[in-house]
Amino acid sequence: MRRGMAALLLVVGFFLGGCGDDEPVKTIDLSERGEVMVDRPENAITYAYLPQYAHTVSYERHHLVIEYLSRVTGLTIRQVFPDTFDEHMHMVGRNLIDLTFSNPFIYVKIADRYGARAFARIVEPQGQENFRGQIICRADNPHIKTLADLKGKRLIAVDPTSAGGYLYPWGWILENGLRKEDFAEITFAPGPGGKQEKVVMAVYSGKYDVGLIREGTLHILRDKIDLAKIRVLAHSPWYPGWVYSARRGLDPAVVEKIKQALLALNFNKPEDKAILEKAGFVAVIPAQDSDFNQVRRLGEIVESGGRR
Repeated sequence: MRRGMAALLLVVGFFLGGCGDDEPVKTIDLSERGEVMVDRPENAITYAYLPQYAHTVSYERHHLVIEYLSRVTGLTIRQVFPDTFDEHMHMVGRNLIDLTFSNPFIYVKIADRYGARAFARIVEPQGQENFRGQIICRADNPHIKTLADLKGKRLIAVDPTSAGGYLYPWGWILENGLRKEDFAEITFAPGPGGKQEKVVMAVYSGKYDVGLIREGTLHILRDKIDLAKIRVLAHSPWYPGWVYSARRGLDPAVVEKIKQALLALNFNKPEDKAILEKAGFVAVIPAQDSDFNQVRRLGEIVESGGRR
C-alpha cells in the first residue's frame, strides 16, 4: 500500500512540477496495458490445484498436504490459485507453477505443450487408481430416462478441458451415437473456480436439463442441496486419476523429494489419514507420462466430434 501511494505521489509530482505554461500537455493512452509480474519469494516452490472447485475449497482440501510436504522436505512451498483451467496451464508454461495437481486431460495438455512431466498420481477414496465422469439430470425430469433421451436437451459441462466434468462423460455420449448437433444447447460453467458445483446447481435449479461432472462432486455438495433430487443418468468408463506433475526445468532433486514424501503418506497412520481425507484421496502412487496415453486418444475422439 505504501509503495503504491509513493508511486502515485511521484506521478502527481511529475505532472505538477513538469508542466509549465509554455510546455505542451502530454496525452497518456490508458488503453495500453502491460502485464504485471508478481515476484515469488526466493526459493519458494509454487503448488497449484487445478481450480475445479472454489478457491476456498481448493485451499481447504490441500493446505494440509502443503504443510506436510514443507515439513518433511524442508522446502518452502506455497499454494497459488489460478482462476481458470486456461490460466492454470499458462502459468505452468511461464514457470509460475512448479508443482501441479490436475486432471489427466489438463496434464496431457501441459505435458505436450510445455514439457511438464508426471511423477505421481492418486488413489481415489473408493480405492480405485482411476476415476470417471457422471451424466446427471433432475430426478423428477420425466423426459430423461436414457442417454437417447438427451436429444434436444440443454447440456452444461464444467469446462472444455475438464476430464471428469467434460472429456470422460462427453466421450461416452459420443460413443453412444449422439453428436453435438443433437443438443438444443451446450455450454460450460461460467466464471472462475467452483465450476463443478455450478454445473450441479444449474441442473438442480432446472436451468439446464443435463450436466457433466466428475464422480465425487455430489458428495461434496451433500450439505448444500437435496441429493435425492439429482439422478445419475450414466457413468463414463474409468480413466487414470488425478496426477501430480512438475514443470519443465524444475530441479529433479526437488521433484524426487516431493515424490517420496507423497508416496510415504500412509492412510493407516492417524496423522497421515487426516491429510489424505481432507485432500480427497487415500494414497499416492508413482506415475509416468505413458500412463496417460489413453487420455490422449480419448481427447482426439472428442476433438473429432466422435467421427473416427
